[in-house]
Amino acid sequence: MFDKFSERHIGVSNEKDLRAMLDTIGVESVEELIAQVIPHSIRLKKPLALPAEGMSEYEFAAHIAELAGRNRPLRSFIGMGYYPTAVPAAVARNVFENPAWYTSYTPYQAEISQGRLEALLNFQTAVISLTGLEIANCSLLDEGTAAAEAMLMMFALRSREAVKEGRNQLFVDRNVFPQTLDVLLTRSEPFGIELIVDDYAEYEFTGREFGALVQYPAANGELRDYAAFCEAAHAKGALVTAAADLLALALVKAPGEWGADIAVGSTQRLGTPMGFGGPGAGYMATREAFKRNLPGRIIGVSVDRLGNRALRMALQMREQHIKRERATSNICTASALMASMVGFYCVYNGPEGLRRAALTAHKAAATVARALEALDYKLASNVFFDTLEVEAEAAVVQSLALENGINFFYPAEGRVRLSFDEVTTPDEVARVIGIFAAAKGKKPKAAKGTAESAISEALRRTSAYLTEPVFNTYRSESALMRYIKRLEHRDISLADSMISLGSCTMKLNAAALMQPLSLAGFQNMHPFAPADQAEGYMQLIAALEKDLATITGFAACSLQPNSGAAGEYAGLMVIRAYHQSRGQGYRNVVLIPASAHGTNPASAAMAGMKIVTVACDERGNIDVEDLERKAQEYSSELCGLMVTYPSTHGVFESRIREIVDAVHDAGGQVYMDGANMNAQVGLTNPGYIGADVCHLNLHKTFAMPHGGGGPGVGPICVAEHLRGFLPSHPLAATGGEEGITAVASAPWGSALLLPITYGYIRMLGGDGLRHATEMAILNANYMSAALASEYRTYYSGETGRVGHEMILDLTEFKKEYGIDCGDIAHRLMDYGFHAPTLSFPVHETLMVEPTESEPKEEMDRFIEALVRIKRECEEAAGVADNVVVNAPHTAPELAGEWPHPYSRQQAAFPLAWIAEAKFFPYVSKIDNGYGDRNLCCRNAE
Repeated sequence: MFDKFSERHIGVSNEKDLRAMLDTIGVESVEELIAQVIPHSIRLKKPLALPAEGMSEYEFAAHIAELAGRNRPLRSFIGMGYYPTAVPAAVARNVFENPAWYTSYTPYQAEISQGRLEALLNFQTAVISLTGLEIANCSLLDEGTAAAEAMLMMFALRSREAVKEGRNQLFVDRNVFPQTLDVLLTRSEPFGIELIVDDYAEYEFTGREFGALVQYPAANGELRDYAAFCEAAHAKGALVTAAADLLALALVKAPGEWGADIAVGSTQRLGTPMGFGGPGAGYMATREAFKRNLPGRIIGVSVDRLGNRALRMALQMREQHIKRERATSNICTASALMASMVGFYCVYNGPEGLRRAALTAHKAAATVARALEALDYKLASNVFFDTLEVEAEAAVVQSLALENGINFFYPAEGRVRLSFDEVTTPDEVARVIGIFAAAKGKKPKAAKGTAESAISEALRRTSAYLTEPVFNTYRSESALMRYIKRLEHRDISLADSMISLGSCTMKLNAAALMQPLSLAGFQNMHPFAPADQAEGYMQLIAALEKDLATITGFAACSLQPNSGAAGEYAGLMVIRAYHQSRGQGYRNVVLIPASAHGTNPASAAMAGMKIVTVACDERGNIDVEDLERKAQEYSSELCGLMVTYPSTHGVFESRIREIVDAVHDAGGQVYMDGANMNAQVGLTNPGYIGADVCHLNLHKTFAMPHGGGGPGVGPICVAEHLRGFLPSHPLAATGGEEGITAVASAPWGSALLLPITYGYIRMLGGDGLRHATEMAILNANYMSAALASEYRTYYSGETGRVGHEMILDLTEFKKEYGIDCGDIAHRLMDYGFHAPTLSFPVHETLMVEPTESEPKEEMDRFIEALVRIKRECEEAAGVADNVVVNAPHTAPELAGEWPHPYSRQQAAFPLAWIAEAKFFPYVSKIDNGYGDRNLCCRNAE
């Protein structure tokens, strides 16, 4: 029985528990329940065209290892934003491979997220320190999208006069990474932003620019002094963004010191693998004056109820998508797991370790440069950090390099580019010199002495960095391991208990799926390596794209978007390109239900769309009549509809086909938000329902970990008529024949994560995928029924059932007990649980999604906790000092003086089973207002 992966993955695995749950719901079978939940008209008539039986874990382990073995990770000197790095084993083992870190959720509930918040604060502090700027966010997705966020941030920061003047030009130096330029092209077009791509040294500002972006060091390796350029930009009212290499900043002057207003880039080379393009943590830092416009999440320092230092996500503006159609970014995730790794890399290495790593790369480049000049090669620049561009016969050099197991980058027939890194050895330096010598038919001369620095005096860094104690304490592995473990113990993750977040689908991230991520064949591949070196990846990618297209009922798939919100944006841009190809580029109205997640209108705004809100009825369903009226009203300019199915309220709307037909009849396309795909797989699908495109949150439906708020992958699947518009890439063959420009830096996004979803599908098989969906729906309906006598389920379908999640109504608690749902969320922490989704999509409610992974025993514990908390609310009515509003309770508080009318026992151990594995929150209720009034976003000196 347990040889099947589905029996490991699905929590309810015995007939006794299943029968009890069905009885509680009041149905005879799972099939009867599903018939009541999903409208018959959209049920698939035949199984998915996938193998019915899945592989065993053992079979998959052998299969995926064989695929990894088909990749040939040659020694990479390609650079271009991706570098071999020394990932500390202590970080890989204790963070990257540790479910306590990779299964935790975004730290919205800060009191039970103090460990990961500190790890992210370390990341922010390192970024602030290295860039010489005043504030940073706690990661973005990659360098290209971070640059695009900076572009839109500068655009939003235009003065009223600049807006009136129509300032819409962004200067981009031509010596930036091509993938960054491609993403800028994609993101600029919907806003009417004109990119002026030119040479920074010759450009004269005209007053039409709102900003400028330069690469530091430049893509060809040249180190430039941009101080005068910044002065010229500022004199004309333009802001300047530097796409800066953080490792270089250990040796070269910080962007904040020569006048940059924003710094962006990738942190991949600080302790995370290349992974064929991702995930890596992007970063953004800026000046204090612009903090309200900084996209993404910011970690800040505050205090708790008892006056203790406590961390939380700062500023109500921290995530722009909460502003819906007024958003200037649709960022809804980050790359928190990788950012945590980067933070620990900096903690472990400190300033001296970073300088040592930077010097290793720089000295290797300088030694090779001196040798190449002795061989009569011409270099693009004599001032550089780690990258050289050489005039040479690319074909000859490439042939010799491949014979030596080495990859360089070849920007043109007569040029070769090579980047060195922290793991470059003297032997490798000699081999590189030998390749170029052989290309000229010469013998290399042995390098004598140490090469002089190729960094000009004016650009050398003189300021200190990473001076904070956290970066100067943990040098031994024992010390680092214990520091990581200390932080781990401050958090709740799936390793502790059920995380029942509605809309977020915190399902099991099976160990069998996670193990392949540590295989060298997947970790050490450069995304721009020749395709014939990445046969394993290419086979996996092609198979996964086909599987996801089959599951969604579509014709084609792109894996490039590296988050769910990026998938939303990519899907809309594909629809936009389709309309433009038909001479209907004027179609720019998108209908969005009032119930939609904030990223829907935010993504539509990013795609240059006009948003029209569609009403919902009292049952939470889309008001079909209102939708039909608006579809007709805007038929001449209708681009499409964004619809989540089942709805954000957790209900399968029976009139979905009418909704789809109304939009198609008005000339629009239907974008289906795949956030709730976990309730569809194997039973229905977007293509069968009639949609044209959907995105998928692989970290929801397909078992990819949340990692404390990222990484995510958000592929899009499209119908045949949209296939040709899938995202392309300037450095790899991917996407459609008329593909939109890139939406991410890497051709296949966060490719290192793809074996997870590939394995999930292969090990479950068609039957297992359908069974997982059925059990997700069963579990949600079981919890709804079991809690019915205590908590009303706010919305349900026509038969009184919910989909894979339900909304519990607490709207009267404030009036009846003086307690709100935020108090209950905090009290759940004392019971060892992460609270469900709070006040979304309905204020003062809890949105619960148990997923298919949880056993009945765990669901029953959670049910018991909610019932007991309601009793506590009843007991607390009229009592200001009560156990719920004071929650959570920390161990030091329980051990100290006790002024409360309730007992310590009631505070800490309200139910007997809690004592078996008590989780003590590290801090008590946090004062968010104090933290925003006294904003501090870095670790203490």
